[in-house]
Amino acid sequence: MAKKIAAFGEVMMRLQVQGYELLSQASTLNYSFSGTGVNVSSALARLGHTGYLVSRLPKNAIGDAAEASLRKLGISPSFLVRGGNYVGMYFLENGFGARPSRVTYSNRQESSFNTAPDDTYDVEEIAKQIDVIHFCGITLAMNDNVRAHMKVLARAVKEQGGTVVFDCNYRPAHWGEGGYVKAKPHYEEMLGLADMVMMNEKDAMLILGMETDKEERQDQLMELIPVVAQKYQISVIAGTHRSINGDNTHSLQGFIYKNQTFVFSKLLTFSIYDRIGAGDAYTSGIMHGELAGFPMDKTVNFAAAAGMLAHTIVGDTPMSSESDILRAMTEAVGDVER
Repeated sequence: MAKKIAAFGEVMMRLQVQGYELLSQASTLNYSFSGTGVNVSSALARLGHTGYLVSRLPKNAIGDAAEASLRKLGISPSFLVRGGNYVGMYFLENGFGARPSRVTYSNRQESSFNTAPDDTYDVEEIAKQIDVIHFCGITLAMNDNVRAHMKVLARAVKEQGGTVVFDCNYRPAHWGEGGYVKAKPHYEEMLGLADMVMMNEKDAMLILGMETDKEERQDQLMELIPVVAQKYQISVIAGTHRSINGDNTHSLQGFIYKNQTFVFSKLLTFSIYDRIGAGDAYTSGIMHGELAGFPMDKTVNFAAAAGMLAHTIVGDTPMSSESDILRAMTEAVGDVER
């Protein structure tokens, strides 16, 4: 059952203020290393697979620290390349009550990953060694060179019979004004290469320009997602719906669409400790369930529970084991584990 799974993506340095201070109030910052690819690869390693990251780190002490962090997270460094001078950074201010959390990026376009030249990665060798590769729409938004790396690597893995996973993760701010016009052809190309896709009805409408006269989100989802699956020949599409409640708890429901059938998870309501990275936990849960051959209902409930647990753990990277997640699916939580 265990697979060799790679994720393609940038390693980010997360600089977090203490408690609920604003950046303008803080005098100290705690740093760690993360990124969508880091989160997915590490989460799947904890679920029993071999996790790799395809990325480029600077050849200096910061790159050394980043690689050491990845090793600690259980990620194999086999496909890491060194070069350039910087890592992208983001500053995190924790939200409280009516004030949302805020992320501010710095130095991202100059990072070693985003300035990697054409021949940086040994694409053919990577494709031969892995079973599955994960890509993210945030990475797709970076620049033309990064997009070219993604597409070449996705095609190489497909040619070797591997599975391509694509998380749409559309962030309008990353594409700039009128970004959907620029983004659409790149998303369409990645959707055409993907076997498994993470998206919901908002992605279909915002990125692909699809229209519906339905007003309820679930009705929109059930109309649009089958059309996307058929058009791009995608085997599995999964995603979530989230709502924020008046008491500041969040409610999350996952879905999976496969074999022309929708299955929804239980609606989970929980308090938030750290919001960043929870979507990557859900994605990892869907991937694991599919690779492990879980029934659809078990896969989607496993993924939703993984996402819920990620909200309770500090840092971007999911840290739950399969047994942790299975227990969260079936048992009441909150008491001391003995």
